[in-house]
Amino acid sequence: MRDRTQTILDEILPPEERAIESVVARYQRVAPAVTRFARTLAKNDELSVRLGSEAASRPNEVVLDPRLFQAAFSRSAPVTPSECALASALHEVVHLAVTDFEEQRPIPEEWLPEDTEDSSGDPVPLLDALSTTGGAPAEALFLALEDARQETAHLSAYPGARSVLADLYLAAVPDAFVTAPPLGQFSLACFLIVGHYVKRNRLQKQAEPNVAAALDDAVPFLDAVVATTDVWEVAGLTLQLLQVARLHGLVADVSNTKVIGEAEATRKAERDAIAEGVDRVRLTTPILQDVELYDQTKEATAGDADTAADSEAGGDPATDQLIRVSEAPVIYPAAGQGGKLVVGPFPHRFEAFAARGREALDEAARAWGVAQRHISGELWPLFVANQRRGLRSGYDAGDLSPYAALFLGAGHYQRMFERRAISSRRSYAVSLLVDGSASMLQARRLPGGGRAPWGMAAATLGAWTLARLADELQIEFEVALFNRAFSAAFDDTEATYLQRMHGATAGLRRTQGSHAERLTRTVNHYVLKGFDQRWRASEDVLAGLFWTAAEPRASATLATRNAGEAPPVSMFEKAANVDELNVAYATERLQARRATVPIMVVLADGMTRGSVEALAQTVTQAEQAGTTVLGIGIGDGSVQTAYSRNQVVDRPDALTRAMVDGVRSGLRRSLAMWGADSWWARSHWSNEPDWSAHG
Repeated sequence: MRDRTQTILDEILPPEERAIESVVARYQRVAPAVTRFARTLAKNDELSVRLGSEAASRPNEVVLDPRLFQAAFSRSAPVTPSECALASALHEVVHLAVTDFEEQRPIPEEWLPEDTEDSSGDPVPLLDALSTTGGAPAEALFLALEDARQETAHLSAYPGARSVLADLYLAAVPDAFVTAPPLGQFSLACFLIVGHYVKRNRLQKQAEPNVAAALDDAVPFLDAVVATTDVWEVAGLTLQLLQVARLHGLVADVSNTKVIGEAEATRKAERDAIAEGVDRVRLTTPILQDVELYDQTKEATAGDADTAADSEAGGDPATDQLIRVSEAPVIYPAAGQGGKLVVGPFPHRFEAFAARGREALDEAARAWGVAQRHISGELWPLFVANQRRGLRSGYDAGDLSPYAALFLGAGHYQRMFERRAISSRRSYAVSLLVDGSASMLQARRLPGGGRAPWGMAAATLGAWTLARLADELQIEFEVALFNRAFSAAFDDTEATYLQRMHGATAGLRRTQGSHAERLTRTVNHYVLKGFDQRWRASEDVLAGLFWTAAEPRASATLATRNAGEAPPVSMFEKAANVDELNVAYATERLQARRATVPIMVVLADGMTRGSVEALAQTVTQAEQAGTTVLGIGIGDGSVQTAYSRNQVVDRPDALTRAMVDGVRSGLRRSLAMWGADSWWARSHWSNEPDWSAHG
């Protein structure tokens, strides 16, 4: 027999389909339709709908909390992720768009006790009027009835979404009736009847006898709730339903209570019984869950642009991380299983270390013999010629030749035209992909003895030098780092990074259990300098990264002392990378440039912890598409397994030189393949590494 805690989805869906981020990702596919629905419902063409962990803080905005999707998807109901995402999104939009209890009226006379002498008074909001006349139980029952009424009124045109909600609710009804007290059963039955989810006679069979009798007397009031469009009338009917419950012994009569605090305690217990009974079944939305959350949501919705940052800063880190993972693209390597890849810009706060980094870069370049000027060498005049070269001549198509008369006289009619518009200019693009795990910051043996953390430092110097090379030759260039850890945001400091990481980890462990590891230690791809970005705009970030890599202890000390301003140096976590996802994504970006000569350099100090076969096939696929892929391993020969063009280095100067010379070798080979003159092929190039494909 299936365990009660196991959902039917465990049997009909594979594990990856049951992941909560897949449900949120499916919402993204239907988000435009949900937005149009919300605009129609609110009669506001400027309304926008987004995911977030906090209520809206701007006008014309509705924020959906993905925890609603999780609450819906965790039910033991036979619904698919797509159905769950769409139905729960429409459910939330309805309540956020139409819930408004701010209209003020005098308290109606029929709401007041019979012995009240003067019923006149100042206008008050609806919830204040309910609190005065019926107390906490009236507030809780009213919010439940209004929840069901709104769904009946505004989702009737969407039977598919209604059927999904019905499946979600019905899956939770049996357990709810078993555990709920009589008043909880009564309020839950009222909610289901008003929402047209369950017939009254079916509910009466599951309820206790006094609850079943109370439902018979409640029928006319429940029918009136469905028929009305006035929330004040719904509130009045709520008070009458509470009177029905009182007559059947479901609600205590506290009018003659003399013990101080006893009446308040009784009403609080009744409120909890009503709320708990309904909340076990319905999809709870903050604006209708209780009075306090209603007030918070309305205050946030009434905010303006000045309060937006405060609201976003106060969001739930676990929910924000869930949204970030769900929005990440799924990358499919050439072979093997696809996976999520969190893509984003590299944190700009590393600019704070730029001054130290520039000094360290100059010193390292001199110590390791890496040139920083005229890096292109003999390639430069060839690339200048390539930029100037535009056309080549031909015949048989194009413009009429000035020698057409001579061709006619000689009988060469097929050569009357010259083709003058075939461009021979070549385009180039270089992508550098650097391992950004903590192992790249570990101390390594130096050639002259001793140890120093030169792995990422040498790679960063190589990136700096390659950027100079590309700048000299006017070549498109990109630098990206990859790792597997909690993903850093563009504006993160050390303090905000650690705060988000700890908050998200703790929150996701509570809600996702064993899946928290997958959601917090993501495969990340940081674009440090994109193809379309100017090199000058990225210099300071790269310089700051170099100093962090060259002096990891000093940078960590500074980050600890001034965590609110320092860059997030803790983002370099020691973890197993999944290289094939990053290589596949970088290849897509490189090939999207439509360059004639695309070159990729991948640098790592260990082999992927994903699939070596998938990585090798991804590299092969990139090569077959025309991309030259160079794999460099730092003290690790495993790159020879996955990269046909590879080199293993064990010293910083060799690493930087391998990166630069590998790209230059690829550029020269492309020139030779295009038939360029070979006057530049001098003997001194023979000392460079052999980047030709092995095997």
